[in-house]
Amino acid sequence: MGSGSRWAPWAALLYSPRARKGGGAGWGLDGLVALKAIGWILFAGVSFRLLCSLSSSPMSLEIKEESDVDTTCTGKCDLFNGEWLPNPSGPAYTNSSCRFIDDHQNCMMNGRPDIVYLYWRWKPYECDLPPFNEVRFLSAMRNKAWGFIGDSILRNQVQSLICLLSKADEPVEVYHDKEFKNRRWHFQSYNFTVSFVWAPFLVKSEVSENENGESTSEIQLHLDVLEPTWISQYESFDYVIIAGGQWFLKTAVYWENGKVIGCHYCQDKNLTELGFEHLYRRTLQAVLRFISSTNHKPVVLFRTWAPDHFENGEWSSGGTCSRVLPYRKGEYSGKYMDNVMRRIELEEFNKAIAAVNSSGDVVNLKLLDIYSLSAMRPDGHAGPYRMFHPFAQGNKDASSVQKDCLHWCVPGPIDAWNDLIMKLVLN
Repeated sequence: MGSGSRWAPWAALLYSPRARKGGGAGWGLDGLVALKAIGWILFAGVSFRLLCSLSSSPMSLEIKEESDVDTTCTGKCDLFNGEWLPNPSGPAYTNSSCRFIDDHQNCMMNGRPDIVYLYWRWKPYECDLPPFNEVRFLSAMRNKAWGFIGDSILRNQVQSLICLLSKADEPVEVYHDKEFKNRRWHFQSYNFTVSFVWAPFLVKSEVSENENGESTSEIQLHLDVLEPTWISQYESFDYVIIAGGQWFLKTAVYWENGKVIGCHYCQDKNLTELGFEHLYRRTLQAVLRFISSTNHKPVVLFRTWAPDHFENGEWSSGGTCSRVLPYRKGEYSGKYMDNVMRRIELEEFNKAIAAVNSSGDVVNLKLLDIYSLSAMRPDGHAGPYRMFHPFAQGNKDASSVQKDCLHWCVPGPIDAWNDLIMKLVLN
């Protein structure tokens, strides 16, 4: 039985449009109060259901023995091994209290009818993960600069961080390029900046593609040249979050030393098939080597693979994500591609750490492992609500509405990624 049916009685509690102010257009003060009240109803119902299910579901109590716990993150607790528990307090912000949410991830504004996905918190098994404290974070980051280097999933996370921080200080957007791919915000009261640097492949790329992911020609990738956009800014950052992503799976021609060496999925070209695994491994090796060897030594968090939850298809083939509740521990093992990419990440990260330790260099490199906690949240994606009221009368029929099962609703499960960042950086 899937998650949706198992928790259906409790999910139904939060489906009423009366819990929302303005028919889904936004959440005002009354809506936020309703969120909190309904949260306690959800908490009581789900907690009862959890207690009743423990005897028949031992996997929900999978707690590692102490000897198996990875102590590299906090010295005591593996922050990345845990479960999602009911959270009656609800989200730290809404689309009414934060104006920095991109339309495609603004599920509240776009009319998503259920709100159960907002009432969960990530709980590591061996410790607690405190909610994000914006005042403490900004105070610690006074006169500092953060750089987020990656693709639209990392940009998704930046939205969450900006919303969390805006509770303490209203940021000013001080820069964006023509396409709003590269952006920078300044928190004036703390002289703190957050930059997002668009570098979906991390290496130099030539891409002809629109916002819906439709290509007009093969992507050209230079495996031996890191993307100049982020390299040129690296020394200006005190903290860096860097990540690869789903772009590495795309059809692309690979270059090295100014020559084509192969391709991934170029069916009509007489080129050697190298595969995306080759590209991803080579890219991570180059990135981690640069981080270790450059004279500038910011704190660097390498964020792991963010899974999608497409079912019955993919982005361009009618894939959907209609689940409204999290998976429990052990209920979902991930897709084949997730496991391949994650294995490459962990192997290359561990190699880089070993190389640094043996050389005696000072490199502050940490792992931000969001895969497992994200894989358990199929309910947290924008789905059809990447568009404003996609099923409104006179709009497209349900089968023709584009579903986004890759990016995350803001607010939503992605907020936990920033809870982890605060714990890793300020612990």
